[in-house]
Amino acid sequence: MGEVEGELRDAFAAAGVTGFLHATDLASGAEAGVDPDAPVVTASVFKIPVLVELCRQFAAGERAHTDRMRVPAGGRTLGPTGLSVMLDDADLSLRDVAYLMMSVSDNHATDALMALLGRERINAGMAALGLPGTVLEEDCAGLFRIIEADGLGGVLDPETTNRSTPRETTTLLRRIWTADGLPEQACAEARRIMGLQVWPHRLTSGFPDDDVKVSGKTGTLSHVRNEVGVVEYPDGAAYAVAVFLRLPGPAFRNPAADAVIGTAARIAVDHLRAAR
Repeated sequence: MGEVEGELRDAFAAAGVTGFLHATDLASGAEAGVDPDAPVVTASVFKIPVLVELCRQFAAGERAHTDRMRVPAGGRTLGPTGLSVMLDDADLSLRDVAYLMMSVSDNHATDALMALLGRERINAGMAALGLPGTVLEEDCAGLFRIIEADGLGGVLDPETTNRSTPRETTTLLRRIWTADGLPEQACAEARRIMGLQVWPHRLTSGFPDDDVKVSGKTGTLSHVRNEVGVVEYPDGAAYAVAVFLRLPGPAFRNPAADAVIGTAARIAVDHLRAAR
């Protein structure tokens, strides 16, 4: 990974951020990265393990895609999108709740699914996939309670909050895209939903061509900016990429940080494509 690491570090430094990255060619296993095994704060990237457990339960017949979830109007988890900001009672299928969780990073949809599935089962599923460093400590409401009680420190420490590593994240993505250790039915549904993400300003910005498909998940929390996903080229090549950033301050809008996610991902993927 050393050949491209310097270029990636320069890109992160130019954007004024600390970056952690892992990228891998899903066919060959070739990789590129910067501190790929460092523990990182996942922010909303933790919603991928929630999705995987839901889809696994669909495939196992424990739940159906069309099972209904009643979401009362009161007690919604704080958030800027989806059920978090809707004012009325809602009744949706489980797969549509999952769509809201992933496509617009709906916090209340996430918490409703976590309450249904059980955090312990989600974590056990990650451990069974060989991802011991990918752990969910709280749902979204729990993270907000910690911030209210103790400030940001408790949710910005990867040793105590929802966490993973860049390499474990790309490993999870590889398992989803290749049905490795998971039922193909579960993986197909997870891929479908991840392909519906609406945000174009981070990972997708590095791959602007219309014939390159990007399926991903963002994560934003105070000093943290993340995006992870799979980049699929028309020649059939596919690359899992995980970029986790630590910013110097908590400003919500940081275009340079958003842009360097796409820039760094493109640097890494171009390196992997050149090595083919």
